[in-house]
Amino acid sequence: MQEPLLGAEGPEGPDYDTFPEKPPPSPGERTRVGALQNKWVFLAAFAAVLGNFSFGYALVYTSPVIPALERSWDPSLRLTKTQASWFGSVFTLGAAAGGLSAMVLNDLLGRKLSIMFSAVPSAAGYALMAGARAFWMLLLGRTLTGFAGGLTAACIPVYLSEIAPPGVRGALGSTPQLMAVFGSLSLYALGLLLPWRWLAVAGAAPVVVMILLLSLMPSSPRFLLSRGRDAEALRALAWLRGARADIRREFQQIQDNVQRQSSRASWAEVRDPHMYRPVAIAVLMRFLQQLTGITPLLVYLQPIFTSTAVLLPPQDDAAIVGAVRLFAVMIAALTMDRAGRKVLLFVSASIMFAANVTLGLYISFGPKHGTPNGTVSLQSVPAGGAEQPPATPTSFLTLVPLLATMLFITGYAMGWGPITWLLMSEILPLRARGVASGLCVLVSWLTAFALTKSFLLVVNAFGLQVPFFFFAAICLLNLLFTGCCVPETKGRSLEQIESFFRTGRRSFLQ
Repeated sequence: MQEPLLGAEGPEGPDYDTFPEKPPPSPGERTRVGALQNKWVFLAAFAAVLGNFSFGYALVYTSPVIPALERSWDPSLRLTKTQASWFGSVFTLGAAAGGLSAMVLNDLLGRKLSIMFSAVPSAAGYALMAGARAFWMLLLGRTLTGFAGGLTAACIPVYLSEIAPPGVRGALGSTPQLMAVFGSLSLYALGLLLPWRWLAVAGAAPVVVMILLLSLMPSSPRFLLSRGRDAEALRALAWLRGARADIRREFQQIQDNVQRQSSRASWAEVRDPHMYRPVAIAVLMRFLQQLTGITPLLVYLQPIFTSTAVLLPPQDDAAIVGAVRLFAVMIAALTMDRAGRKVLLFVSASIMFAANVTLGLYISFGPKHGTPNGTVSLQSVPAGGAEQPPATPTSFLTLVPLLATMLFITGYAMGWGPITWLLMSEILPLRARGVASGLCVLVSWLTAFALTKSFLLVVNAFGLQVPFFFFAAICLLNLLFTGCCVPETKGRSLEQIESFFRTGRRSFLQ
């Protein structure tokens, strides 16, 4: 991000001698060297974000499984509406517990070991669901995979932000969301081919690969320095930056910052604006992100399409939405370090507002769809007014739910999906980063549980359009929050961002 104006002095004297022995490298050569130096960072990032792949896979596991279990021939596994709502929402309770545990494990074990630890509940949860013989096994398995997801959601962004150089931190910071989306898309695609038990078996595969790869990766240099393991931290930073990189200045900056914050934050310090302001911003962003309705939409995506008049089969619509979501996150990854965080947040909230309003209006005034045989619909009785005539299968108006959902997913994946996780890891102060990141995940998933659990109740009481109008109102609130409270962190080191909150000098971020 920041190249020195003159460079460091070497053994022959300053770099600004009249006749240097070696000419400076060309721009093309510098680019190639930089790419070579940074290649190990991407390998370490890939190893870590495999945990997010499993998280995204587990999150939407219920989308094809709930319809299948509602038609199950086994009475002990056949889901009622109440059981379906618990099966869909209990994941978020597990994720909240995972975020709570991350408040301790993030600083106790370190970022890398905490991510690796998540493999234990994840594998156990998938095994329970694959061999389920009763409803409690499904709930426990779903809770365990949620716990693993909440733990990785708190640890992976922190790990990535602490190993990435500022110039690519935005791109790497979007990879957790990218891999989560890829995991969801894989679930939708496999859901077209595999029965629900084998979907659980397939979910354990990336967990094994994550453990194998991550065991070969270094821990975060900042975490190692905070534990007094300076030599190991220097080796880790050298490995991440490459053999030809000059890491002295960066290592010294990290070391000075860690020494300045060697102790845990006290309650008195928590009341200081430089401490509570970034934590409050991060927590509110996670809270508002969930209130956009992303989790209920993903958990009940296929049942939502089943309850509306759609031209294509609901399971195909869900797979299409997953593909669009993956494409949108890739766009965000490529543009985040160029366009900036705030611009993408504004665009994201505007797109989601338009999509939610469109869905609400279509459900209110568009054609209705009867409940398919053998499938429990989200909405058994249309709310408000006379029932509309069923839509004909060939009416192109019935593409509106799919297109509006694709638009919503695109908007979310371009901004409020990946950037809230990235900003959480960027703006949290080092002394409170482990605990505060866990707090953010705890608040996020408690909110997600409340929304997911109440979604079906609201739909059955007031109609499917009501939640979407509520989500649209939240998107307007997100626009206001972004303009008033969110700082621009593009191209800034973690130390510069922390100095901004400590001093209040806005020039740090302009």
